[in-house]
Amino acid sequence: MMEFFLDEKEKMILLATARESIGAHFDGKEGKYPKPTKKISTPLGAFVTLHINGMLRGCIGHIIPVRPLIEDIRILAIESAFHDPRFPGLTEREFKMTDIEISVLSPLKNSSPEDVIVGKHGIIMKNGYNSGVLLPQVPVEQGWDREEFLNQTCYKSGLHRNCWKDKNTLIQTFTAVVFGELTNS
Repeated sequence: MMEFFLDEKEKMILLATARESIGAHFDGKEGKYPKPTKKISTPLGAFVTLHINGMLRGCIGHIIPVRPLIEDIRILAIESAFHDPRFPGLTEREFKMTDIEISVLSPLKNSSPEDVIVGKHGIIMKNGYNSGVLLPQVPVEQGWDREEFLNQTCYKSGLHRNCWKDKNTLIQTFTAVVFGELTNS
């Protein structure tokens, strides 16, 4: 499977779309959006995260694709700004100080435990009605090795430690392209 990436133009289109979506919401008008490329017109999982002075101000997203990415970014930007239940709605004054970060997830891939690379992959673990997800940066932040990453994803799924060894447990991996107005990486 080829490595998933977005080029700089696609990143800029997505960031401009997120900012325009929030700004148009304040104005009560339809936004003027850049023309999307084919790749960002396909359904992909994504998150829009807002920061003010480095502090989280909102974050909403989907692991599983819901609609074309460009449309999802418009909606997720509004949701992050005005409907994240952890925060009051963003004010226009705050918006001027807000930095937008976007995470675009690669398509999910059925994987084995041996396929998981710490720092590269996020994991979705499913068994029966239980499922959970941990993003690629989590094991790095926590200092976990592969086995602990798998065990912690089991816990997050509401399953027992070592559930990843059960042949009935589905393990899916994904990567994330994370970029923002400050990081733009």
